[in-house]
Amino acid sequence: MRKIKIVVFVFLGLGILIGFLFLLVSLLRPRLAGIHIESNPASTVFLNGAEVGRTPYENTREQGEVIVKLVPDSFETPLVPYETKINLVAGVQTVIKRDFGETDDTSSGEIISFEKVDASQTSLAVVSIPDSSELLIDDKERAFTPHRTSSLLPGEHTLSLSSEGYSERRVEVRTHEGYKLTAVVKLAKVEVEQGEDAEVQPEPEVQEVEEKTQFKKIKILSTPTGYLRVRNEPSTLGTEVGRVEPGETYDLLETDEKTGWYKIRFSNSQEEEEEKTGWITNQYAEAEGIVTPSPTRKPSSALQPTP
Repeated sequence: MRKIKIVVFVFLGLGILIGFLFLLVSLLRPRLAGIHIESNPASTVFLNGAEVGRTPYENTREQGEVIVKLVPDSFETPLVPYETKINLVAGVQTVIKRDFGETDDTSSGEIISFEKVDASQTSLAVVSIPDSSELLIDDKERAFTPHRTSSLLPGEHTLSLSSEGYSERRVEVRTHEGYKLTAVVKLAKVEVEQGEDAEVQPEPEVQEVEEKTQFKKIKILSTPTGYLRVRNEPSTLGTEVGRVEPGETYDLLETDEKTGWYKIRFSNSQEEEEEKTGWITNQYAEAEGIVTPSPTRKPSSALQPTP
C-alpha cells in the first residue's frame, strides 16, 4: 500500500512539473501578431527593408513597429510606391489595403488596426485623408471624420467615406469586444480632365489679404491618470514633452495617417508664454469642430479676367 502511495505521489509530481514547464515555455515564447496586405495591382512587399513576398501577403511576426513598403507592378503607366509604419499588436491582425495611382493623391486605401481597451467595450475610430470627410456607418449613422464611437455591437460593419473632389470608398470591418478598431482611410482625388476647347479664365488676384488660419479643436477626455502625455512623435515610444488635462481644448495641427494620433499646440502652464507642439493619442481626445475667423481684407485693386 505504501509503495502505491509513493508511485502516485511521483506521477503527481511529474505532472505538476510538466505543466509548469509548458507554462514557462508559453510565457517565454515571443507573442506573435498578424499582418495582411492586399493591393491593386499586385505589388512586392518589403518589411523593414527586406523583401518578404508579393500581395496578397499574410504572415505573423513579433509584435512592435514595422516599416511596410509596397512597390506596385507598373507596365504602361508608372505607379507611385507606398510606404508606411505600423504597430503590430500581439494576438490581432493588422490589415493594409492599397489601390495604386500615378500619384499619391490619386491613390487610395486603408489601414485597419486594433488596440486593447476595457473588456466590456467595443470601440471604433475612423480617421480619413482628407480630414472632415463624410462618414456613413452601415448606411445609417452619419458623421464626419475624425469620428469615434463605442455604441457599435461586435461584428461586421460597413464604413462609407466621401468628400467633394474625391472618390467614395467603402470599407468592410469587423469589430471585437475588448478592442478599439482604428480605420485610417485615404480617398483618391478625382482628376478633372479639361477639354482642349475649354476657355481657361485667370483667377482674380486679391492683394494684401490678411489670412486667418482654420483650426479644428481637440478636447481632452477623461483619463485613468488624470492627465494625458504629449509626445514628440505619434507613438507611445515617443519622448514625453508635456502633459495636458481632461476638459481642456487645443488647436489640431495634424492627424497622423498611420496611428490616428493628433498633433496639437499647447503650453505646459498658464505662465508659460512659449507655445509648443506635440502628439497625443486619439483614445483620450476628440474633435469638436472648426473655428474659422473671417479674413480682414484691406483695400486693394484686383485684376479682372479679359473677356
